[in-house]
Amino acid sequence: MVWPPVQARDVVGLQAVRGVQHLLGGDVNVVKKTPCPSAPWSPLDPCSPLQVLSVSWMLVLAPRLTPQGIWRGALHADLNLRLSTASEPGFDPANGGRHPLPSAARWAKQLGEWGIGPDTCVVAYDGAAGGNGACRLWWMMRAVGHTRLAVLDGGLQAAIAAGLVLTKAEAPPISALAPYPCDAWQRPTVDMASVERLLKDPAWRVLDVRSPERWRGEGETLDPVAGRIPGTVNMPFSENLDAAGRFKTPEALRRMYLDLLGGTPPENLAVHCGSGVTACHTLLALELAGLDGASLYVGSYSEWCRSGRPLGNG
Repeated sequence: MVWPPVQARDVVGLQAVRGVQHLLGGDVNVVKKTPCPSAPWSPLDPCSPLQVLSVSWMLVLAPRLTPQGIWRGALHADLNLRLSTASEPGFDPANGGRHPLPSAARWAKQLGEWGIGPDTCVVAYDGAAGGNGACRLWWMMRAVGHTRLAVLDGGLQAAIAAGLVLTKAEAPPISALAPYPCDAWQRPTVDMASVERLLKDPAWRVLDVRSPERWRGEGETLDPVAGRIPGTVNMPFSENLDAAGRFKTPEALRRMYLDLLGGTPPENLAVHCGSGVTACHTLLALELAGLDGASLYVGSYSEWCRSGRPLGNG
């Protein structure tokens, strides 16, 4: 089998903080992560509208709760309120997990409310190098066909270390657009019944990206019972990062995941975590490695463990 070439994309890094004021009236110079010769856009392009989204948990209820503040001009993208239906009346994690996807139509409306259209360059960041929701936002935008998009490598910590001046001031008003032009999710997903079938198919692998301790069932703080989906393999999403909290090089990620796949094509890989959030971190890492096509199990372990299906441990 001929694998696709390595391409670095979808991640940007901070190399300077020298007051590029035309970007959101902000303080930061965003440049492409190297090597990134094939990236289709640069956030520095003054002809392109730019929107920065700060992804966090329940900050809409207390918009400036983050002690350090946020990137000036950035908008909050709350994981529970905007990137899932976890705050809706009647929400039940037994049906779709702790962070079910909204409908594509609802997501399209939300993007329009943020002033994001097909020509908008979007940079997403969070406080955990992408693991707290920035990569979930990346996946959701890719899943409606948006391409001018990147995750800030290293997240908020990298920005602070680089000298980014944060603010607790409210973001300026934005001009809403019509809903983003999409009518369905365009990236592969699998549901619980599909995962149950795939586990019996030797042509497929199901990957759990939670910590090894949670995968072995040695402890669980988020779901009612510890364990794993039987038959899964484990590679924690933290392995996507180097010691500095940045994504490993595409070559290193490629070697790591080719070894994990063991000849299984990436399009025959289903990825899950606890609730369909950190799984997106690994889906981004796979794309950085040039191994596109894996499916997301949105409900993940939080749905499976509430279903009465068997659990594994040890």
